[in-house]
Amino acid sequence: MASLTLKKNYRCVPSLEQFYTGGPFAVSSDGSFIACACDESIRIVDSSNASIRSTIDSDSEAHTALALSPDDKLLFSAGHSHQIRVWDLSTLNNVRSWKGHNSPVMAMTCHVSGGLLATTGADGNVFVWDVDGGFCTHSFKGHKGVVSSIMFHPDPDKLLFFSGGADATVRVWDLLTKECLATFRKHESAVTSMAISEDGWILLTAGRDKVVNLWDLHDYCFKKTVLTYEVLEAVCTIHSGSPFASSLAIFSQRSGKKASSSSEIHFITVGERGIVRIWNSERAVCLFEQKSSDITDSSDMDRGFTSAVMLPFDQGLLCVTADQQFLFYSPVEQPEEMFKLILSRRLVGYNEEIVDMKFLGEEEQFLAVATNLEQVRVYDLTAMSCSYVLAGHTETVLCLDTCVSSSGRTLIVTGSKDNNVRLWESESRCCVGVGVGHMGAVGAVAFSKKQKNFFVSGSSDRTLKVWSLDGLLDGVEQPLNLKAKAVVAAHDKDINCLAVAPNDSLVCSGSQDRTACIWRLPDLVSVVVLKGHKRGIWSVEFSPVEQCVITASGDKTIKIWSISDGSCLKTFEGHTSSVLRASFLTRGTQFVSCGADGLVKLWTVKTNECIATYDKHEDKVWALAIGKKTEMLATGGSDAVINLWYDCTSDDKEEAFRKEEEGVLKGQELENAVSDADYTRAIQIAFELRRPHKLFELFAELFRKREAENQMDKALNAIGKGEFRLLFEYVREWNTKPKLCHVAQFVLFRVFNILPPTEIIEIKGIGELLEGLIPYSHRHFSRIDRHVRSTFLLDYTLTGMSVIEPENNAKETEEDESLMHSDVKDMDDMILTENFDSEQKQTSEEPKVSSKKRKSKKSKESSSKKVKGVAYTKVDAISLQA
Repeated sequence: MASLTLKKNYRCVPSLEQFYTGGPFAVSSDGSFIACACDESIRIVDSSNASIRSTIDSDSEAHTALALSPDDKLLFSAGHSHQIRVWDLSTLNNVRSWKGHNSPVMAMTCHVSGGLLATTGADGNVFVWDVDGGFCTHSFKGHKGVVSSIMFHPDPDKLLFFSGGADATVRVWDLLTKECLATFRKHESAVTSMAISEDGWILLTAGRDKVVNLWDLHDYCFKKTVLTYEVLEAVCTIHSGSPFASSLAIFSQRSGKKASSSSEIHFITVGERGIVRIWNSERAVCLFEQKSSDITDSSDMDRGFTSAVMLPFDQGLLCVTADQQFLFYSPVEQPEEMFKLILSRRLVGYNEEIVDMKFLGEEEQFLAVATNLEQVRVYDLTAMSCSYVLAGHTETVLCLDTCVSSSGRTLIVTGSKDNNVRLWESESRCCVGVGVGHMGAVGAVAFSKKQKNFFVSGSSDRTLKVWSLDGLLDGVEQPLNLKAKAVVAAHDKDINCLAVAPNDSLVCSGSQDRTACIWRLPDLVSVVVLKGHKRGIWSVEFSPVEQCVITASGDKTIKIWSISDGSCLKTFEGHTSSVLRASFLTRGTQFVSCGADGLVKLWTVKTNECIATYDKHEDKVWALAIGKKTEMLATGGSDAVINLWYDCTSDDKEEAFRKEEEGVLKGQELENAVSDADYTRAIQIAFELRRPHKLFELFAELFRKREAENQMDKALNAIGKGEFRLLFEYVREWNTKPKLCHVAQFVLFRVFNILPPTEIIEIKGIGELLEGLIPYSHRHFSRIDRHVRSTFLLDYTLTGMSVIEPENNAKETEEDESLMHSDVKDMDDMILTENFDSEQKQTSEEPKVSSKKRKSKKSKESSSKKVKGVAYTKVDAISLQA
């Protein structure tokens, strides 16, 4: 058997996180991205895969209106602070802002030219602003309530502006004369949406009075009313040449209907029912209506559509739901006469709290997620979008499990607060079985691991049930009633978790009563009770190879138990709060855990060591899923974020080997540069290798050389701008040591000479670095100042001792020295040439007298050299006479 390679590290890839919490949004002109309001920030989201391109953080206020410029370069936002802000999407900077209304801004739209921005507030006023100047160009007043919908005419040649409000009126304004041209009063309730026909002469208005009114803009007269029998939130016109128009034309031809006239307008309406309908204006009839809504129906909450937008470039229709979902619809041609609308993509803006999830399918490319909703969302991990939704429970889904049956069918089982369990088939996306019988919320379910012919459920009614999958047929129209093969009262409190052994012989249950029990299948006979935890048990799992069970508890510990005698084999401590999930990895030699502290930890069983800790969640991590093939991880929790993790152990090993190899080559290149005295190149390589000691040696070598300033400047100029922060860190460390401070100060001086102050202050973290440099620099300069002052005392002492002569008598001293040297020379000549008689004695005395005479004429402040010279002369004379 091949040896196992332990996992050392996991890498978190782009995650599924919340990007829309309801309210305003704006779609780009090419449909490639959507700007969404998310709590107190704005998220720029890729419309293809829901990935977040960027985030704009505002001043802690919820946004009430968003709009994009026609070229998608500027984003306009407004919130409860009444400020209108303009953001540059390339830099994410706020380029300008101004106060717009005295009340919250309810809607805004930009003119097709990009030069004008219209806003409306809760006070019923409509203002038009100059985008570049930020000043008001138009003020339209007349509505008696909140203005809910505003729109510029899409034709730049028609300078018209439309506004619809809660007073059930629609007003047409002239942008040139700034006057109200017409007021339309056919609505009985608030006007929610407006649209213009393709030719630009028909205005369509929709409201909560369940009608669409058509108005002629030639003479501003009422034309027609289309009854929709639904509270409408949006109306969109279909232009010729679009996929909707071509599909409708084919549908009309096959159905034998006459060709549409030029005056006909096809439009789409969406509203409270959550379905898309297409209408014909001439006949005032509905041409197409969805048979069922793609939004889960709920008895206690209205979850219909809140808005709709026709996307450009044949991308279809975008509908936004009340539960923060973006649904993308596209028409398809059918061989039959039916017109069909398919849901091509679903982006979920907010998942709420994630309570459980599992990988789905043979290739594990799907992820089934249970949130605080009564539906299960299945995500396609390749497109990072919600593939489909399983709806049927009437209360929140608490748990789920998945498996691939022996017949190849992908099954999902879910447990809910409605006390029922439901069995789903992934291919047909429908419920195939319902299990009724629990008297409390079903908090745990687990499929058979080997035979795949049963599953087990645990409930807050403290019982376990074994449900049989026998008798399930393909293509059932109505879900079958599942039968329970065995029931047992298992615990004294709620059952939180279940796990079935790999050979289907045992099942383990964990409960809030702080115990885990192992039962023998299929009759649920008690085998052993695992006691030792001090809090409730949140997760249990069998080892894939050993006769042991792992449990995670609210007492912050993880324990591994022996199945044979129920003894605790190992205890793992490290989490700072309740451990909510723990699952085995690497054939039972490792496991991963997550908890209420928001941490994900990777452990090795043999060494009891936590080898990696990941902090990618901001709240409790309730859900953990592990892929059986790739052992990829998925985690989710209270922060509504799903993180996907991939094993990067081999990648890290290859990267470390590559870096080591590059380091060896760079090291040799560094030595070559040092031997060639190419200090500029050597310093560059030392920076790349992050070798501060070698870097100091190079700077010290330059410090000792002539013309050190020029060479140092040359070397520092070759350093990248991003390296100067690292250099300041090194200099800060060198500056703390007296032996190294001279080089540090020299480098610092040259850096300040090269870089202007404007560039220095732009270095990230420069303030903290300078705070570390200043105190030690003061200390070094104070020490040098004390040494300089001490040298003055030494000079004074030596001068007083006649060891050195003052600078002001330097010239006189030089003359005395030259004169004395000539006297000494004459005296020596006289001594060598005279005889040893009495006359020699007299001759030898004359120089002494003359010397004394010269000596008396000289200054008392003679140098030390003159004094030594005279003494030496006297000694020589005595010795020679002797």
